[in-house]
Amino acid sequence: MKRDKALETIKEFPQEFELEELIERLIFVEKVEKGLQQLDNGKTIPHDQVKEIAKKW
Repeated sequence: MKRDKALETIKEFPQEFELEELIERLIFVEKVEKGLQQLDNGKTIPHDQVKEIAKKW
């Protein structure tokens, strides 16, 4: 995660907040960014294949 993105996320929070909430949000943002990057790189799994994987659970 880039510092600018972390600072942007912090600025979205109210003046007072729980540290756990910030950590959870930063992790979420990082995972979304990673997922979008994987999508851009064509590293995805087709929906039908995901359905097959889910059946095994």
